[in-house]
Amino acid sequence: MSQYASHSAYSDPGRFAKLLDELPADLPGLTAAVRNTIIHYRHSGEKLPDEHFMEINNRWVERILETDQQRHPYALTEPREVTDRVLGCCRDYTLLTVAALRQHGIPARSRIGFASYFREDYLHDHVVVEYWNGERWVWLDNQLDPADWPSLDVHDLPRPATGAPFVTAAEAWTAYRRGETDPWKYGIGPGQPIGGPWFLFDYVLIELAHRQREEILLWDGFGMMSGDFADEVSSEDPRVILADEIAALLIAADNGSEEAERELSERFAADDRLHPRGRVICHTPDDRGIFAVDLTTRKVETVSAATDVALNAA
Repeated sequence: MSQYASHSAYSDPGRFAKLLDELPADLPGLTAAVRNTIIHYRHSGEKLPDEHFMEINNRWVERILETDQQRHPYALTEPREVTDRVLGCCRDYTLLTVAALRQHGIPARSRIGFASYFREDYLHDHVVVEYWNGERWVWLDNQLDPADWPSLDVHDLPRPATGAPFVTAAEAWTAYRRGETDPWKYGIGPGQPIGGPWFLFDYVLIELAHRQREEILLWDGFGMMSGDFADEVSSEDPRVILADEIAALLIAADNGSEEAERELSERFAADDRLHPRGRVICHTPDDRGIFAVDLTTRKVETVSAATDVALNAA
């Protein structure tokens, strides 16, 4: 658990650490400050500046805070205009909250899965915070303002998995493989081609990466990720067999198995199919560009002409 109380390369605020030090100690105040800093690039209800779009690829908390401070050189609790906040998604709300908790020595990590509370009979891909409150792991959806969700305790999402409003990618994949759920009820939205069994498969890999403190973007590709959501899934496919094993270990680790936790760490470190190895292919949403990113140097290696300027300025 102790590794989750210290920063990863992604959650490290760098020269902006003081901004996190100054955040309120209470959870409602801290999460409100995060929502004051980040705005979802699709779900804000506002017309957001198109020139800000590539901020969704900021990736590292240090860059998120740098972008914010270029516009607002003051505390994160000071009000920002909605259209002036840093563009991101659920992953960024989560990562900034995880960073703030880790900054104060509280074990925290991001959890990858699917939420049922955005739309009836559909589970949207989503990322939530998991933190240790001294007695147990608590799930927190800090993208949501509690005032807008009176029927859902966004600061302590209910468990267990059965009937829960949020399920992990491992749980969703396992339910699909058992024939208990329709895989096309999981994805970025009903009727969209980005969903289904191979989408669940890829999210198992993303869940593993985040658990190992490699908090990549949801549109990053690496290792044995499929990228083709139209293909059929075969139980004889070595990738599927491996995903079954990883999902089972993730669920066992959530249930308290230290042996499963150790095996996940060992397999992630040793297997190129599971590990980004310092390089990802970023598939920017809305067809804004596909490019390679060196996670160590933080440089764009290959980029389409349409996004060249925006990315290298980030």
